[in-house]
Parts: sequence; C-alpha cells; structure tokens
Amino acid sequence: METKHTMTGVAIALVLGLAIGGVGGYAAGNMNMTDTDTKNDSSAQSMAENKEGTMVGGALMVKDKDIVDNALNAKNVTTTVSLVQKAGLVDTLKSEGPFTVFAPNNDAFSKLPAETVASLQKEENVGTLKNILTYHVVPGTYTSAALKVMAQKGESLTTVQGEMLMPVLDGGKVYIQDAMGNKSAIETTDVISSNGVTHVVQSVLMPKS
Repeated sequence: METKHTMTGVAIALVLGLAIGGVGGYAAGNMNMTDTDTKNDSSAQSMAENKEGTMVGGALMVKDKDIVDNALNAKNVTTTVSLVQKAGLVDTLKSEGPFTVFAPNNDAFSKLPAETVASLQKEENVGTLKNILTYHVVPGTYTSAALKVMAQKGESLTTVQGEMLMPVLDGGKVYIQDAMGNKSAIETTDVISSNGVTHVVQSVLMPKS
C-alpha cells in the first residue's frame, strides 16, 4: 500500500530546496509542546502495556533509555541514526521532549536513488537533511491508539519542521501520509523511550519545502 518514491536527486532538490529557514534553530531548542485532546488515556495505556520493552532490529528497546540511545541498538534503522548524527540532531532527540518520531527503516532509504542519499550526507546539504529529518518528528507523544483516533477524525500532526503529516486508515490499518500524498506503512509501533515514542516506518516521508 505504500507509495515508492521515484524522484531523482535533482527532483528532490527542487522540491525540498536547500533553505530551511528557522527550522534548525527551532529543532535545537525552541520546541514548546502543548497537549491536545488526542493525547488521551489511550496513550498512557499503550505506554503502560509496553513497559517491558519492544524488539526493534534485533534489540530490546526499553523505556528508561532515550530515543537516540534505543535507536543506536537497532540494526534496521542504522541509516536514520547516521543521518541524525550528520544533521547534528542527536542532542535534540536526547532532550526531555516528549517527541513522536517516525523513523524510516533502512529499506526505506534503499527506495530512494543512491545518489540522493549520498547527496544528503554532504556538508553543503545539511540544511536539506535537517528539513527532511525534522519532518519525521512531532512534538508530544502519539501512540498507535492515538494515531488511529486521529485518522478516524481526519486530524493531522504538525511536525517540528512545520508541515503536516496525516494519519490515515487503509484496510483498517494506520498509515502515515506525507505532504506529497505518499503513504507509508508502519512496521513497528509504540517503541516507548524515556522522552517519547518511536514508530518505525517503511518509507521516507517527504515535505513540500
């Protein structure tokens, strides 16, 4: 059900641009989170159910580690971890939060042209990289139960990057739809960390700008 990205490196550069305005500074230290009606008792219940931890990429993710420290042990999100380090977002994702992170697995990046991934790791494209990565981060805690409720209500998520993500239902399952209209399946839900929750997704989510 997920839509594969077939953009070339040039097309992605045109779509995303190299300027991210104030996103970098916003991500670094100005994220003041507010609660919404959607972050309700279902979130707390789901977090309690995951108190023993969740297996991701052959490693146990535990609630007393932060998002980054948990991800460092997961073999299926090594590309995302590497790019987060390259973009200088480690300290942000190790901060108090809370955050909801939609972490693309390694296969998600293999769907993109190899030259695109290589280009994102160049020093001159750090702005573009931050723009994409912060589009995968939402202030607050949204478990799979909360995402399903949002999908049923037609509600959207505002990312740290500033654009929207849409939880949508397809065949009874929750997918995450990006600004380009592409839907990503969720491989692993509700990976609870000390500063938020991570959902492993099967596609890289793309903002419009």
